Amino acid sequence: MGITAVGAAGLAYAAGFEARSFRLRRVTVPVLPPGVRPLRVLQVSDIHMVSGQHKKRAWLQSLAGLRPDFVVNTGDNLSDPEGVPEVLDALGPLMEFPGVYVFGSNDYYGPKLRNPARYLLEKAQGRHGLNGNAPAVGVVHNPWEELRDAFDMAGWVNLSNTRGRLKLDGMELAFTGLDDPHIKRDRYDSVAGGPERDADLSIAVVHAPYLRSLEAFTADGYPLILAGHTHGGQLCIPFYGALVTNCDLDTDRVKGLSTHSTEGNRAYLHVSAGCGTNRYTPLRFACPPEATLLTLVARRG
Repeated sequence: MGITAVGAAGLAYAAGFEARSFRLRRVTVPVLPPGVRPLRVLQVSDIHMVSGQHKKRAWLQSLAGLRPDFVVNTGDNLSDPEGVPEVLDALGPLMEFPGVYVFGSNDYYGPKLRNPARYLLEKAQGRHGLNGNAPAVGVVHNPWEELRDAFDMAGWVNLSNTRGRLKLDGMELAFTGLDDPHIKRDRYDSVAGGPERDADLSIAVVHAPYLRSLEAFTADGYPLILAGHTHGGQLCIPFYGALVTNCDLDTDRVKGLSTHSTEGNRAYLHVSAGCGTNRYTPLRFACPPEATLLTLVARRG
């Protein structure tokens, strides 16, 4: 009885409190050229909107009060094919700011009911990713085109396997993005070549931080990579951390700011733990939902 009661209390906490205990992570990243003013970047990720999530919508709307210089949306906005209007309502105030975006698998496809233990099994077997290349079989197709059209109408730049730019106060910011590696939609050959020489800063953006993408971006010389997808492990062990990342990234870098090195190059990597959950596992434990305000400052030295 005691174990059952503790388990029930843990589930109640994970679903009833922590999954709705929204936080703002703040980090500073030294990637700008000397003499350039700091830039405030708001990263939102893994919203996984389900109809009726009023507290999440209000919290996302409130982030506009941070007055970021620009917004980066790293995907998985949906967990409900009926959720597009609520996503757009939640992000409406943020869409008044310049922004860029990529999509994740749950923007394209609705989630399936899965035993959470399967993530541990797949990790042990070295298997990652779900559906492979389209067409996916036996899944709900989400109306991602409506999201794309609304984001584009607001002036946000679509970075799915392409490059884009923002101009802020005379600064030229270049972005290189990939479609979601988790479902093998990434096409790095389409965007290879590294940072743009006439830009003040080049940033790489991808939903799922698979090592093949991190290796490619870092080898090409990008100073900063932004990603989401991992949910920070979602169900973590206090004082230990995440058990899985749902990709081939190590658990030490499951969320927050770290670095990635390859071929003598080093990039800063920021992985957002996101602010939502799969609709079938609406739980978080020792891993609160979040957005991140990154302050980009001049490089040291």
